[in-house]
Amino acid sequence: MSCDEGFIGVFDSGVGGTSVLGELVHELPHEHFVYYGDSANAPYGDKTPEQVLELSEHIVQRFIDDGARAIVIACNTATSCAAEILRARWQDIPIVGVEPALKPAVEAGCHEAILVMATSTTLKLEKFKRLMEAYGKDREVIPLACPGLADRIERGSLDEPDLALLVNSFVGSYRDKVDGVVLGCTHYPFIKNHIIAALGNVAMYDGGRGVAHQLRRLLERDGLLACGDADGRVEFCSSDDDEHRLELYQHFFEHALAIAERNGS
Repeated sequence: MSCDEGFIGVFDSGVGGTSVLGELVHELPHEHFVYYGDSANAPYGDKTPEQVLELSEHIVQRFIDDGARAIVIACNTATSCAAEILRARWQDIPIVGVEPALKPAVEAGCHEAILVMATSTTLKLEKFKRLMEAYGKDREVIPLACPGLADRIERGSLDEPDLALLVNSFVGSYRDKVDGVVLGCTHYPFIKNHIIAALGNVAMYDGGRGVAHQLRRLLERDGLLACGDADGRVEFCSSDDDEHRLELYQHFFEHALAIAERNGS
């Protein structure tokens, strides 16, 4: 395979993974990305691990059949449920997952108490338990399941009062009790303003930047980086046949890319 054949497949249960896609495009601006949002089956965080694995396998098989040369699982829940199995099944293709950014939050060395917002499934699985064992010993780490939050973000209209109230119902009681927040779902970076309103000016961490750096490393290692300096491109597709769904993906992605570029990641 030459270095510019195929595309990089990126998937999530819906719009949330576009927060990762923004980091990927900023890090690798010459690549061809195909983003698949499984909005018809969202949210993954309310499904069983077996259901999430089945959905993930189907998406990855479709990507590979269509010519993908690398895969990014832009979903914390799908990474927890499926990444190891997917890598074992498709060993000849780089597969990068995202996980709650507890490590960088702890290694920042300035937090007394860290809140980890995530889906119920992510927090229950072994992958998160290993993270807690590795990085949750010397700091107070508070896992917080936020059922229904990703589903609400999926619907858009992020400035509506009901979303602010929902966020506050989850995190408001931790105001002045935590000084760091891990956004353990790729939907959550889009509601940082609501989290700050509820908690105050806390530091927030998500896994998008780390995923982009890891993808670059693997593509360089395997000689799979796009050739030349031509601009890359992004395509969107969805399991949901709502005619406005792809417009919503594009809107979220443009917001995420602007943030990545502003932060200079």
